[in-house]
Amino acid sequence: MPRPLRSEIYRPQEIAILHCTQRCVRRAYLSGVDAVSGTDYSYRKEWIRQRIEKLASVFGLDILSYAIMSNHLHLVLRSRPDVVNAWSDRQAALRWLQIFPGKRIDEQLGDPTTHDVDMLVNDSERMALVRLRLSDVSWFMRALSEPIARLANRQDKCTGSFWEGRFKAQRLLDEAALLACCMYVDLNPVRAAMAESPADSKFTSAYDRMRAETGETIESAAAPMQSINREDAAKFLKNSTPEQLDKRRKEAKKRCGPRVARDAWLAPLTLIPRATGPVVSKEGVRASDKGFLNMSLASYLALLYWTGSQGPSDKCGKIGGDCASVLAKLGIADGMWCELVWNFKKYFGKSRGPGSPDRMQEEAILGTRKFQPGQRKARKCFV
Repeated sequence: MPRPLRSEIYRPQEIAILHCTQRCVRRAYLSGVDAVSGTDYSYRKEWIRQRIEKLASVFGLDILSYAIMSNHLHLVLRSRPDVVNAWSDRQAALRWLQIFPGKRIDEQLGDPTTHDVDMLVNDSERMALVRLRLSDVSWFMRALSEPIARLANRQDKCTGSFWEGRFKAQRLLDEAALLACCMYVDLNPVRAAMAESPADSKFTSAYDRMRAETGETIESAAAPMQSINREDAAKFLKNSTPEQLDKRRKEAKKRCGPRVARDAWLAPLTLIPRATGPVVSKEGVRASDKGFLNMSLASYLALLYWTGSQGPSDKCGKIGGDCASVLAKLGIADGMWCELVWNFKKYFGKSRGPGSPDRMQEEAILGTRKFQPGQRKARKCFV
């Protein structure tokens, strides 16, 4: 069966939660230790984390969960066209030009010029397209994948494809699928025997949230939303020596924002029931302050630790406390939670939209393809 079209999974003009996976070509090492050459590429994980953090401050998307592995990465994203619509034209133009500057006097000088921003704001047709792309997951993944591929190829002194192909996307249909997928993503290093527990699983959203709880902060990679005068930039370029220009480029490249909580760029985990509207973030490090799960961070981490300690077996111990009631409300069968999380790919790997069997069937009826792979397998995990 051919891979479904993006339009069959989601549309940029609607709010959707997607599980996205991007894998290196020929399973080459993106950020791990290459067994053949012995080269350690682990430092590249910070490249990717900083790039995701920067894009989170620009795009109208919420980063719900992520994991950066040796040869692939996982992201759980929520598109937020409602947040983009709440931005003024000038705010949207500044955000777009931070990532896609087009032709500039000198791109490395950093911020877009006032002239560039005014030109974009005055083009209503172009602005409508920019607003659509700012909440489009495909454009987000493009802005993430392409610079990383260029950096890696330049470092490896080679050319050609770095990624296996276009990223894989699945639309998460309900809260049960969202919770199971977030756990699956956060436990990826444990499943791969790269970490013993979530507390050791660096470069995952769970690790960042736990470190933030202890008060750890980082220098924000968020792009400053400002423009520079075109004439001043041209004058600086004309009157500066090559050494001064090189110094300015290095300063622009290293420039970072103020110190923020380690998880400040991630979407808050707990959904606020009374929150209405887009809940636009005022800090400028993420799209919105809206949560995504009906449980506290403490309950999520408790369930995450318990699931990680059980292993991929459907004969696990009984879940107690608040976690048991949460899973019961989601309709997950007793004793099948670990099976669902640890073997998420087995149940939903070929599915366009993971979720409860009834929700998958409903989505298939409404969609262009009247069959959703994985429904029969998933019935065993749900009441």
